[in-house]
Amino acid sequence: MSKKLTHIDESGRPQMVDVSAKENTQRVARAEGFVRMSSAALVAITSGQVKKGDVTRIAEIAGIQGAKRTADLIPLCHPLPLDAVKVSVEAVDGGVRIEAVVSAFWRTGVEMEALSAVSAAALTVYDMTKAIDRSMRIEGVRLLEKRGGRSGDWMASKS
Repeated sequence: MSKKLTHIDESGRPQMVDVSAKENTQRVARAEGFVRMSSAALVAITSGQVKKGDVTRIAEIAGIQGAKRTADLIPLCHPLPLDAVKVSVEAVDGGVRIEAVVSAFWRTGVEMEALSAVSAAALTVYDMTKAIDRSMRIEGVRLLEKRGGRSGDWMASKS
């Protein structure tokens, strides 16, 4: 794998990577994140008592939107024709766990889209429940796995 910075040209200027010569292949990325919160906030979410609505379902929609709008948020990121985005937001011990799986048949990977989906969903959870707990923490946003492309498959360690 090359250590060359692909978003910087020979003179140090930013550039969008030219992927026109790359072949279309199936690309899949899976990412996760966690919103740590008070038990009061978690109970409000699980019991449907958050005044702004169903936190988990609205956060899932926000995650899908986040994946679709990644190129608008991340400089030099290619706008991709996404084939599928699945976001799950579930209450677990200590907070809310978010997972996103994104796929596309294209010339570049979908890791940024999966990470953007998780981030948008996590920010939505925060926004909807901040009146109950302003000390919530968004933690552990990370890529879990990617499949496809020239660099091949990759999976995060279990730690």
